Amino acid sequence: WELEQAGIPHAVIADSAAGSLMARGEVDLVVTGADRIAANGDTANKIGTYSLAVLASHHGIPFYVVAPSSTLDRETPDGSGIPIEERDPTELTTRFPARNPAFDVTPAALIAAIVTENGVHEAPYEDSLA
Repeated sequence: WELEQAGIPHAVIADSAAGSLMARGEVDLVVTGADRIAANGDTANKIGTYSLAVLASHHGIPFYVVAPSSTLDRETPDGSGIPIEERDPTELTTRFPARNPAFDVTPAALIAAIVTENGVHEAPYEDSLA
């Protein structure tokens, strides 16, 4: 909605199409949100965000995180301190053992910049987000 309001050309794609479209040169950049941002810039977001960041990095595509400054947790030094919710495995299957994490952590090294209402923050995030 915000991109449309700003007149910025964009397209929404299925997560599973990202790698193929990136490989064909059809993705200029990736924008995602964050539920929590550690002091060093590691970010927790919905499961699959880390995979998108790895794909973007592999293809040389900038990966941006856009989130309100209220998601910044300066008391958590890095992503290893962010608890990851495990959803009920039976949402996936009742026949086999399953893991069903709701979130994953994207390392700051994969993030081109973090954008908040306070501006664009680049690494080192310990300084720019302070």
